[in-house]
Amino acid sequence: MAHAPQALAGFTFSLEVFKFYFGLMQAAESASGQGLAPEQETRPEPSLGGKLLWAGELDSAGRAMAVAGNIAGAATLTATSNVDAQKQAIRDGIVDFLVTSLDEALRILKNEIRKRQTVAVCVGAAPELIEREMLERGVQPDLFREGVIAASERPMAQRESADLDSMSMEALVIWRVDTSPALWLPKLDAIALDCLESDDEFSRRWIRLFPRYVGRLGQGVHLFICNREFAASFVELVREQVRLGEIAFQGQIQVSYSDRSEEYNFPPGH
Repeated sequence: MAHAPQALAGFTFSLEVFKFYFGLMQAAESASGQGLAPEQETRPEPSLGGKLLWAGELDSAGRAMAVAGNIAGAATLTATSNVDAQKQAIRDGIVDFLVTSLDEALRILKNEIRKRQTVAVCVGAAPELIEREMLERGVQPDLFREGVIAASERPMAQRESADLDSMSMEALVIWRVDTSPALWLPKLDAIALDCLESDDEFSRRWIRLFPRYVGRLGQGVHLFICNREFAASFVELVREQVRLGEIAFQGQIQVSYSDRSEEYNFPPGH
């Protein structure tokens, strides 16, 4: 689907962010035993507000995990001694604060954790040094890089039998806009939200908050791993709105299943 290096990089990064978002939610649910506590069951969306995520080295995986942590609502701590990586993370909006010590980082993190607010902080130091300081001070993150990566590698859907309804099998849906993405991507995102079940809080949070935190790294590409029913509904509703003249974007939707891929160009015939 990606016809240029920038678009390919944006797609690859976005897919990694989604997998880590999935992993964060899975890891948090496993840690809590049964998911949300009873008093939280009326919360409109799942959130890791009030949780500390240690994302480790601010390498490729660390960058994607920091964005996933933002989408999930966590307070994320990462570290790197690579000056270029530090500057790039600030330019790309991967982290909110770049500090020089764990003390500075903890002051920011503790305040945002208390308020259950999202924040991402990078310490300009080697991760192993920060980990040693955290152990010495008794700082215990709620979520760790290793656990999140392990959880992100689990199947997105549990296929307990070969007779599972084909509509529940996974699909990767990608929508890309070639021109005026600031105008048309939010409209396509709104259509995607309309195709979700009202109680699918996990997916609704992803589609709603992904554009805010991925920033320019998304490169005009949004994606979602879903069931076939969502994929079919999304394509059909976009086609219908194009036919009615309600939207008129130039771009593409790609739906990839385990056995095939389908591409839809807009406007039709483009």
